[in-house]
Amino acid sequence: MSSIYFIGIGGSAMASVAVALSHMGHAVTGSDTQLYPPMSTYLESHNIRYFNNFSAENLKSASPDLVVVGNAISRGNPDLEYALDRHMELISMPELVRRELIGRHTSIVVAGTHGKTTTTSLAAWLLEAGGLLPGFLIGGIPENFGDGCRPSGLSEPGFFVTEGDEYDSAFFDKRSKFLHYRPDIAIINNVEFDHADIFDSLDDIKKSFRLLVNLVPSNGLLVVNGDDPNSMEVAAKAFCRVETFGLSGNANWTAAEISADADGTSFTVVRDGEALGRVTAPLFGNYNVMNALAATAAALRSGVSFESVTRGLASFLRPKRRMELVGEFAGGLTLIEDFAHHPTAVRLTLDAIAERYPGRRIVACFEPRSNTTTRNIFQRELAECFSGAALVVLGKVNRPERYAPEERLDAAQLRRELEAKGKQVFAAGGEEYPQDIVRFIEAERQPGDVIVLLSNGSFNGLKALLMESFEKKS
Repeated sequence: MSSIYFIGIGGSAMASVAVALSHMGHAVTGSDTQLYPPMSTYLESHNIRYFNNFSAENLKSASPDLVVVGNAISRGNPDLEYALDRHMELISMPELVRRELIGRHTSIVVAGTHGKTTTTSLAAWLLEAGGLLPGFLIGGIPENFGDGCRPSGLSEPGFFVTEGDEYDSAFFDKRSKFLHYRPDIAIINNVEFDHADIFDSLDDIKKSFRLLVNLVPSNGLLVVNGDDPNSMEVAAKAFCRVETFGLSGNANWTAAEISADADGTSFTVVRDGEALGRVTAPLFGNYNVMNALAATAAALRSGVSFESVTRGLASFLRPKRRMELVGEFAGGLTLIEDFAHHPTAVRLTLDAIAERYPGRRIVACFEPRSNTTTRNIFQRELAECFSGAALVVLGKVNRPERYAPEERLDAAQLRRELEAKGKQVFAAGGEEYPQDIVRFIEAERQPGDVIVLLSNGSFNGLKALLMESFEKKS
């Protein structure tokens, strides 16, 4: 076994991979700045030593065999500069995953602009329900497992399921992460424009997805969203078997007689026109039906029985921050947290929440934080994605100074367009942000409100502030 040093160990995926490799017997250390709970306690609970700063002395004392460079690390980082000066072996995290965790296992890669975390969690859990003890790497925390990454529990040949992120790999490797994962089975949920900091256009993103498709061997399987023209376009020249899933056409995999109640969604799984049986999952929204269909296709291809799939779907737990119920409070208030930050994801999440809580008013709190939504790329789409909400709270635009004024999201225009659609809108961002949001919600809340936090970040601690405020009213 080797000693491995992670520069940027505080990232959720980096920390998860570090823990998994530690469990395999590697000596793992790393560094990052501002490491605090829950990530610091997660590393400490697994006996992983880390430095809460970047310094050449860190690597000098660790003297590792291998240095893993996170994709947020750039030239000028003291740890990185020391490693380069000493000719230490550098590797990106996705390349490390391929080498140490995927190896010669059957590799299942879940890709797409939306739904990756849930679909990867579903696929891993369905394989687990089938007794295949898969390894996995998941960007969020899958509630069924409790860890974001683990090695395969079977000797060769086993299975490894990876959330295939299209973001770049490292400062020295600008390829999408998913291009490292050697897919035998690939799922493409959808393809839209995102990550404006590294992709120039939708065509640029499609190019990466085409490269992923081209990696699937001729005896492999590509499971693709047949309802999404962009996904079908990138899959057009696959050298392997292609199976489609969808709800609007003649897909290989579809769902019939979809119904939902307070406990989840039930539907009949149909493959090539044949009904395989009825399943129930504690999920909401047609997009989650699609996620379940894709995961089912991958699981059955891997040898899992449909009976095991049925049990697995019934016992599935959503990953954290995917329509996560934070709490229910006096006056029938419900607080939900979701990772949605792209306009399509926001719209689908709000639709699913309306299905889960019929007849209740939805208060959507949105933080423009990603490199795409802080620009005006989705100015029009953001004005249209909140149809499921009665009241919209617009959080402060994250670091707008990164872009020229003509490139920035125009929050004032967004507010005007939402108000023109009949929405009550509060634009936060004063000196007391986000306490101003708490005061606004306290003043405007009505019995039975469902308050939804939509952000790929922490929303400046808004969740904890709202919980404290609501609990005082209990």
